[in-house]
Amino acid sequence: MVDFVSNVSLGRTAEFHHRVKVGDPAGSALLVVALATAGLESDAALRDKDSLADLVAGATNEVPIENGYARKALVAGDLNVVAPDDVNDRLDLDIPDQTWTSVLSASGGWSKLVICYRPGETGAGPASGSGGQEGYHRLHRQ
Repeated sequence: MVDFVSNVSLGRTAEFHHRVKVGDPAGSALLVVALATAGLESDAALRDKDSLADLVAGATNEVPIENGYARKALVAGDLNVVAPDDVNDRLDLDIPDQTWTSVLSASGGWSKLVICYRPGETGAGPASGSGGQEGYHRLHRQ
């Protein structure tokens, strides 16, 4: 269940999903990133952030990478084809259920999952620096 779509991505969620599905550009992916409970900013503040780097630049932090947690990259083969539901006048987008095993309690609490669009790179991608071009587009309640 989506909490909200960030302002920068309003109307673009289906586009991001479709671009990954068709490989435009090659190597694009949706990243699944967990946000730590400690320091989490309000939804109103998070909604105004334009990238993953912006999202974690303030008080909000990603769950620490150590202790068994790691970002997940969803590629074309992980996603369903984008197809409108003309009967119900909507477009449902779905990603596979995500599971992390062996995450130690030392990682702390998680409050949200962020789904980010990463254009044309490989791996789970960095959150900042020269590779911090990922624009996030959905926040989920965990």
